Amino acid sequence: MAEMIRVLHVLGGVGLGGAESRIMDLYRQMDRSQIQFDFLVHGSTARKPEYYEEEIKRLGGRIYVLPKFRVYNYLAYRKAVRDFFRQHHEFRVVQGHMTSTAGIYLPVAKKSGIPVTVAHSRNAGVVKGPKGVATKFFRRHLAKKADHCFACSALAGEDAFGKEAMKAGRVKIIHNAIDAGRFTYDARKRAVVRARLDLGEKLVLGHVGRFDYQKNHPYLIDIFARLCESREDAVLLLLGEGADQDKIREKCRMLGLEEKVRFLGNQKKTEDYYQAMDIFVLPSFFEGLPGVLVEAQAAGLRCFVSDSVTREAQATDLVTYLSIEQSAQTWAEHILAEACYERKDTYQTMREAGFDVRTQAAGYRLFYQKGDSSGL
Repeated sequence: MAEMIRVLHVLGGVGLGGAESRIMDLYRQMDRSQIQFDFLVHGSTARKPEYYEEEIKRLGGRIYVLPKFRVYNYLAYRKAVRDFFRQHHEFRVVQGHMTSTAGIYLPVAKKSGIPVTVAHSRNAGVVKGPKGVATKFFRRHLAKKADHCFACSALAGEDAFGKEAMKAGRVKIIHNAIDAGRFTYDARKRAVVRARLDLGEKLVLGHVGRFDYQKNHPYLIDIFARLCESREDAVLLLLGEGADQDKIREKCRMLGLEEKVRFLGNQKKTEDYYQAMDIFVLPSFFEGLPGVLVEAQAAGLRCFVSDSVTREAQATDLVTYLSIEQSAQTWAEHILAEACYERKDTYQTMREAGFDVRTQAAGYRLFYQKGDSSGL
């Protein structure tokens, strides 16, 4: 019997984020008697269990912890990475989704005897300020520090690996795939969920994302406020958590929207909430290839999206791109003009566009077993 292959995924954590959710979708499709995922995350030894932790352990995965990288602790961080890979030689592949420090941990992993290293870019921008500057600095020459370079979109590839690496064909574009069947539009489920949430015949807008700068929640609330001037029955569902949540709650209170905006937190069955929505809104400053937009299209939702989001995420004709430089009123008008439409089953379209994880998993299995990325 062939020896089990262990793949180590390096992340900031295993909370309910986009990259984490896509990796978990893939993990569930693996034959875990042949391929097993483990996770190297960043935090303190006193860190609290995160969203996917219990499921990972149930599936047979192991979770290891490195200290958070703070720039000033460069030497201590590098030592912790070296100590880890001195103790752990069992991985066939180390796949680094945390590209801000992949230039540190991937070369150490390779030198320690790991056969295959992968830098996987999941985003197409960095936050403003010193943290963003540091990320760009430590990403320098990243394409030369990994055996394979993966990116969820051309924008994400260029952001992490640079234009020259893209031109040279060093970067493999692998779109973020989801379990599309979970999200397929179901009129009966929609009726049940809307009844549970007491939504009646209201116009329901929705957004899924953590509360931080990238997702541009203040602008989203401005759009919704303008829309409410024409549609008093409008409701906004916000799924996610994050550092800026209290600021957004306060903004809603100041605008008199407390009763119209529902903060639903992290939800295990996000597919149910997509069913309840009528419109999906994503006015992000930047994205790699947002899985939530793929999910929304899989649910048959009309989507209004920032034009900074890659067109590679558009699998259907349901997506309208708008500039966040335009007024919130302009977005509201576009949404209202297209609020009435026939919701359809888009599963086959999503699958043919390469966004179904069941198809993608076969390519990953070949890669993990033989190092052949041609199926991805």
